[in-house]
Amino acid sequence: MANHPDDLLPEPMPAEVMTVADDEVIVFRGATSVRATELRPDTDVTVDGVEVHTLPRRGELLARVVTANDVHFGEVLCGHIDGADWETYSVEPGQPPYPETMNAAVVADMAAWEPDAVVVKGDVTSNGTDDEVDRFLEVYGGAFGDRLTWVRGNHESYHHNQRGAWPTQEVTLPGVTLAVLDTSRDGRINGDLDAEQLDWLDELGQRADRPVMVFGHHPVWNPAEEARHDSTFGLVPDATEALAETFARRPRLLGYFAGHTHRNKRIGLPGVGDVPFVEVGTVKDFPGSWAEYRIHDGMVLQVHRRVTDPVALEWSERTRGMFAGTYSGYARGRRSDRCFAMVAR
Repeated sequence: MANHPDDLLPEPMPAEVMTVADDEVIVFRGATSVRATELRPDTDVTVDGVEVHTLPRRGELLARVVTANDVHFGEVLCGHIDGADWETYSVEPGQPPYPETMNAAVVADMAAWEPDAVVVKGDVTSNGTDDEVDRFLEVYGGAFGDRLTWVRGNHESYHHNQRGAWPTQEVTLPGVTLAVLDTSRDGRINGDLDAEQLDWLDELGQRADRPVMVFGHHPVWNPAEEARHDSTFGLVPDATEALAETFARRPRLLGYFAGHTHRNKRIGLPGVGDVPFVEVGTVKDFPGSWAEYRIHDGMVLQVHRRVTDPVALEWSERTRGMFAGTYSGYARGRRSDRCFAMVAR
């Protein structure tokens, strides 16, 4: 029996709800998307056949902050891990390097929201060179000027590059204070915090008259998933526990926001209530992640965003299958990892 013509059509791509805000939802199927806007907050809606509940909204919008991490200027081979025998990805000869394509697209998307502050939290380079740092500053600093705050990551510190090695940075905006910590260590991949940084954060949490969002490159150690040892991939356990104790002691500290893992994830830690400890995915490959924070009077929304430029989307789709096909689910994370509301304490 001959096949019906419809039987020859490719299977439709599954729907991925990549962005949920208080007034907007974006559903992707591969590199194509459906965007619904002017929605009501805290409401059930259906977009491209998917049921979604919009984020709540409380109080006046006071400021907008955007963040990115793991932008990797200078990288030429995507998906390579020493000792692993699986497919890697690169561009064709003569094409722009993919970090240039991805970062230009993300910067354009960020700029369209006219943010009050931009935080880039580490791994601004691939090889930790000054030339790569300079290129990062040309792209992000050129677009955002003094609205840009950045800190190094392990790709810089492993190579002993001291640019971006500011132990603490503080930015005050309407409705929120941003606290940025250098968690990176020279010659090491994982992270730590010293007593002076923790004392500074404790003092800031004590004097703050508004919520404080804390940023760093390395995510916390998760005792629910990883045994206790000092070679953890993120912050070492002692630093994680000291950071959690500071959050427990200072209710103004709203959440901790990191990168490093190239995935979207949100966890809690014992003894800190509902404080989120967050990882935001990478700019350079699938899905092309960055995050927007809507600062309201009494509430902050994290809104995950995926790069929108068609060429950048094409590259991100190519890299979806990295690590023997396991990468897309890992990097994407759960919807609740990407988009959520935080009530100011």
